[in-house]
Amino acid sequence: MQVQALDTIDSLATNLSGYLGPDQVNSVRRAYFYAEQAHEGQYRRSGDAYVTHPLAVAGILSEMHMDHQSLMAAMLHDVIEDTGITKTAIKTQFGNTVADLVDGVSKLNKITFSSRAEAQAENFQKMAMAMAKDLRVILVKIADRLHNMRTLDVLTPDQRRRIARETLDIYAPIANRLGMNSVRVEFEELGFEALYPMRSRRIKAAVKGIRGNRKQIVSQIQTSLEACLEREGLPGRTIGREKHLYSIYEKMRSKRRSFSEIMDVYAFRIIVDRVDTCYRVLGAIHSLYKPVPGRFKDYIAIPKANGYQSLHTTLFGMHGVPIEIQIRTEEMEAMANNGIAAHWLYKTSDDLPSGAHIRAREWVNGLLEMQKHAGNSLEFIENVKIDLFPDEIYVFTPKGTIIELPAGSTAVDFAYAIHTDIGNSCVACRISRRLAPLSEPLQSGQTVEIITAPGTQPNPAWLSFVVTGKARSNIRHYLKNQKHSESVALGRRLLNKALGGFGCQFDTIPAENIDAVLQQINLQTLDQLLEEIGLGNRMSYMIAQKLSAHGNQSMLADARDPEHHGYLAIRGSEGMVMNYAKCCHPIPGDPIIGHISSGRGMVIHTDDCNNINDVRDNPEKCVSVRWDPEVEGEFSVELRVELENQRGIIATLATTITGEEANIEKISTVERDARFSIVNLSLNVRNRVHLARVMKRVRLIKPVTRVTRVKSRKVRKALRSKIGSH
Repeated sequence: MQVQALDTIDSLATNLSGYLGPDQVNSVRRAYFYAEQAHEGQYRRSGDAYVTHPLAVAGILSEMHMDHQSLMAAMLHDVIEDTGITKTAIKTQFGNTVADLVDGVSKLNKITFSSRAEAQAENFQKMAMAMAKDLRVILVKIADRLHNMRTLDVLTPDQRRRIARETLDIYAPIANRLGMNSVRVEFEELGFEALYPMRSRRIKAAVKGIRGNRKQIVSQIQTSLEACLEREGLPGRTIGREKHLYSIYEKMRSKRRSFSEIMDVYAFRIIVDRVDTCYRVLGAIHSLYKPVPGRFKDYIAIPKANGYQSLHTTLFGMHGVPIEIQIRTEEMEAMANNGIAAHWLYKTSDDLPSGAHIRAREWVNGLLEMQKHAGNSLEFIENVKIDLFPDEIYVFTPKGTIIELPAGSTAVDFAYAIHTDIGNSCVACRISRRLAPLSEPLQSGQTVEIITAPGTQPNPAWLSFVVTGKARSNIRHYLKNQKHSESVALGRRLLNKALGGFGCQFDTIPAENIDAVLQQINLQTLDQLLEEIGLGNRMSYMIAQKLSAHGNQSMLADARDPEHHGYLAIRGSEGMVMNYAKCCHPIPGDPIIGHISSGRGMVIHTDDCNNINDVRDNPEKCVSVRWDPEVEGEFSVELRVELENQRGIIATLATTITGEEANIEKISTVERDARFSIVNLSLNVRNRVHLARVMKRVRLIKPVTRVTRVKSRKVRKALRSKIGSH
């Protein structure tokens, strides 16, 4: 076994001497012998000595012409994880850079996680942090995963499926994001075969079955394309492209097409010497066969996010056969297959990084920003998965800068792609100079202008339509922080009010009392306690009782008297932890009561609302509240308007209401009979005075016979049954 391994390291060293210096080759050899010693007595499931795996990983990296430090890291990448050797020992032997690369690829094996998903997410998060320092970490990891995928056969079916699923979900899209098409295709083929062995076999057999029939048509098309290029005097080589099994399966599944529909398309690649030749070839083949309208894409002028460049067009061939053509230069072909690895594979000196390298670094910086805002590693990996979708659209800023976004992105995604602050303060948008909803999906080629306003904040509803991980993580982060600060503020006010019932104030409570209560209820900080009270998870009354240093029974009796408590003033600016009940729609001027609801904070009801009759007298559930004289904001209210049917009456009604500066949220009509109708309206008003003004104006409309405010869902139900009886 020892001799065979030596032969293998010798053959690798021979390959490396073609592009590395003798000292660098010797460093790689030294790393190999160190790994061999460290893994002594360890074997892979196949029965081979464990060191054959790191050697194979280094072999994959040598095909990319990676530098000697990456190859040393490949040799040592499992040493920290699987042997007793520490990062410090590797640093002493091989230097900081190699030790950092090895550590970046190593899993967090000293920590116990609650689930495998959490462990995977934490490991990926650690690797993302290491990638930010050195992009070679991801290339070592990709080579490691590629060799593991090539040797999946020896694992149990469950292990095979788990590793294949992770590869298809994370590593294939990362290879695609880094422009490494050859690696991506191999990941997808091996992953598909391991995850769906039966489907893979059936598609492979079907492809083999029709290959003979296709050969003649492929040959005819290729001959006519080559003859066309020769006639025009354009140098270039034409290659017939085989569709790989996973892409056939994905197209059948996502586009709901049959196997024969997908295989009816014939694909070719034309590779030329220069960029201008690409466009001349395009003109020549468009005169040979008619192009399919709307199917031309110029990825040379606007490269994909991973640096991919090519011209794409679809033609109507002989007998209406569709032909897909990609036209690119030799350099673009190399970049398409190797992506970021082409930076090492084709660089002549330590010149400036390539486009793919710069884009990869931008992507990793984006990952770091998402990681900073994610609540935990599982949320982070969810955002990363969203961000790895390959389909892109290209939109422009008003100044003409191109922004790449995933397909389906909206103006909010665009705003966050420009800057987090623009996303947080965006209120409206113009798409190609017209005002449009923020939720409208963008199309390639549109110009998007974001309208911002100071003091605004992200809307939780945005989470239902944003597509990019950056937008999603930033909105969640902002709302989480906002909710936290609002909960703490409300919790402080509720606790102060409850303490008033025990004859003391929050500021006068001794610090040791606070510490004792925190210890008793198992919380770390006062802010955590106030947040729990504000969210309704803990009762202010109970905490006040504990804090007021064992109050006597008479004080307790006083505390149950709502008058003794005083009132909590509702300002309208409390934010997400203050909710207004949908059953009774309280507005400033209405007598109100506050109901503490677990997880939601405080819900304000009108004093006569039937829905809180059961808890009205419970001081742990209900709080005496009143409107602050300076209350601000708009509040939802429902009106019922009975009117005679007339053409244009709804428009007149809407104009009258908006004329009084009230915003209509919802409008619905219930026809009572041929002559009369009932219109239900949901409005936003400032207070009861504002509502009275709106109702007065509505009554002045001639066909209107009656206007009433709807204050309870039970009332609405009774009204509906009354309408039905007419």
